[in-house]
Amino acid sequence: MKVVVTGASGLIGSALSAALRAAGDQVVTLVRRTPAAASEIAWDPLADHGGLTPGALDGADAVVHLAGAGIADRRWTSAYKAEIRDSRVRGTGAIAGLVAGMTRPPAVLLCGSAIGWYGDTGGREVDESAPAGQGFLAGVVRDWEAAADPAREAGIRVAHLRSGVVLSPRGGVLARLLLPFRLGLGARVGPGTQYMSWVALGDWVRAARFLVQHTEVSGAVNITAPNPVTNAEFTTALAGAVHRPALLSIPSPVLSAALGGVTTDLLTSARVMPRRLREAGFEFSHPELAGALAAELRATGSAA
Repeated sequence: MKVVVTGASGLIGSALSAALRAAGDQVVTLVRRTPAAASEIAWDPLADHGGLTPGALDGADAVVHLAGAGIADRRWTSAYKAEIRDSRVRGTGAIAGLVAGMTRPPAVLLCGSAIGWYGDTGGREVDESAPAGQGFLAGVVRDWEAAADPAREAGIRVAHLRSGVVLSPRGGVLARLLLPFRLGLGARVGPGTQYMSWVALGDWVRAARFLVQHTEVSGAVNITAPNPVTNAEFTTALAGAVHRPALLSIPSPVLSAALGGVTTDLLTSARVMPRRLREAGFEFSHPELAGALAAELRATGSAA
């Protein structure tokens, strides 16, 4: 199978590309620099059709579009919020327009998305049937998913991968928290009652590969483990995984001021369930947080 991947240099994209190649698939990556290998194609996510002709992706069986500016990479200035939005909405529109114009388009387009769609759900469980919530990220995700409409209208199966917090020592929230937790400075954030919907990186990769193969699944798909936890529970589990105490707490206003508004991963309560994945027959290797943390730390040699 020939799979085209955008965002392949990121945490999730690099893991997915490696897994696909290990399974014998041909992986072609779209990059925003001069290509360094025959398997790379230069593109511009802000240009119409990515600056490519439809023939550039000839022979692709699937396209997995993961490119976008990092949500928590910088403070949320007005300029960076615009970059977060444009990189997702315009980039997805470029890919969708490109594949829609192909004579022989791929069978499926998997588009990165986020559980930010739901906004703050408090302690209430939600699944893919829930409407969009309120706030900046919810608005971005609504427009992000809508940008794939040209591909859908062209008859291509489109699935939106609404990802929770992806856990890996290689990047993201877990990588940022590991050092302070190992120093005994792990802390509950805010009230600690807010829910965190998470997924082990290995399970995310398996879910994406599952969705490529399962032609009956389209539309929104939550990629979150079936057992969300509160921030207090996450703090306890991570402290246990690195064999250190976590007795501190960080007041919400202090964290918000320090991060410049980027508090989504740590303060928003999102209790999101993977109903469609489970109905399609997907089984998580690590449905419980303690096991997921142990497996991810062990896989990267980061276990304490």
